[in-house]
Amino acid sequence: MILYRDVISGDEIVSDAYKITEIGNGVAIEVDCKMITVSGNQDFDIGANPSAEEEDDGPIPEDAEVVNNVVYSFRLQETQFDKASYKIYMKGYMKSIRKYLQENNPERVPEFEKEAVVLFKKILANFKDYEFYVGESMDPDGAVLLLNYREDGVTPYFTIFKDGLKIEKL
Repeated sequence: MILYRDVISGDEIVSDAYKITEIGNGVAIEVDCKMITVSGNQDFDIGANPSAEEEDDGPIPEDAEVVNNVVYSFRLQETQFDKASYKIYMKGYMKSIRKYLQENNPERVPEFEKEAVVLFKKILANFKDYEFYVGESMDPDGAVLLLNYREDGVTPYFTIFKDGLKIEKL
């Protein structure tokens, strides 16, 4: 299993148990998610598919709620931005990631800077379509995950700057 961890906060962000696709010439990833029903006594969904032989558990318990499986599994916290505050946040975040790359992967810096600007402009052009999430620690300097919906309007996915993630093999 591969775990993606925020390089700034250290929070667990996502794992390869979910469908992950690189976008923006490798500057970001999209993580497909789905809405699941959970109740107070249910374990975390780590993204694995249930067995085909598994039987229906019957009626949905009263304490059940419908949640995003990635948000639920990694205890992500919703946060709010207006366009101006997101621009300010991104300026600082990009500076932090550039510094991290200079120390850990210096040959990646030019490509990151070029492609991050392209993706950032796309995000700003569609700003109203996004919901914003941060890791469990709610570190204000850490990664902000962008939740949007596919063209069908019901299938959620996250966009995450890949260079802000550290890959851990478990």
